[in-house]
Amino acid sequence: MFNMLSISLGVGVAAYGEARFDTWGVILQLGVVAFEATKLVMIQILLTSKGISLNPITSLYYVAPCCFVFLSIPWILVEYPILKQTSTFQFDFVIFGTNSFCAFALNLAVFLLVGKTSALTMNVAGVVKDWLLIAFSWSVIKDTVTPINLFGYGLAFLGVAYYNHSKLQALKAKEAQKKVSQPDEETGRLLEDREGDGSGKRNDNQN
Repeated sequence: MFNMLSISLGVGVAAYGEARFDTWGVILQLGVVAFEATKLVMIQILLTSKGISLNPITSLYYVAPCCFVFLSIPWILVEYPILKQTSTFQFDFVIFGTNSFCAFALNLAVFLLVGKTSALTMNVAGVVKDWLLIAFSWSVIKDTVTPINLFGYGLAFLGVAYYNHSKLQALKAKEAQKKVSQPDEETGRLLEDREGDGSGKRNDNQN
């Protein structure tokens, strides 16, 4: 919890140091984060819960149509009227097809990552994605980055680094425990086999 709070504090400081801070934009972004976290937790339930245990492809088979239906509603109400007013809009199959393929690959990667790790790991990975977007906007688009931004990014970076370190240590401890338990299991099986052979020989001698 302390680690997650440090990452959240770093992201909050970076947002507070934004040169063109907009309250409504921050509220919308917080709503997006909440919905995204809920989605990832539900995906983890689909992939790992007992009695469900769907694989990534099967999960996409059920989730994608639901996403299409719910995204179509705001598209029809908000974006479609604007497209009707602009006569310059032309549907491009190449752009639409490549965009759809990238979206499918992204969703598949998200399902695989959540299934192999957890929703929390996916959320932490999202912080790294934000860094890359900010670095791109700063280096290519020449967007303004303030010292408070850099301090917030650095604090979040330390939190993510510690999170990855703790996960790596937990994986190493789990692997070491497996290696220790395997010889114990083999020894127990050998003892059971020997006891079984001994009891069988005693029964033969008694007969």
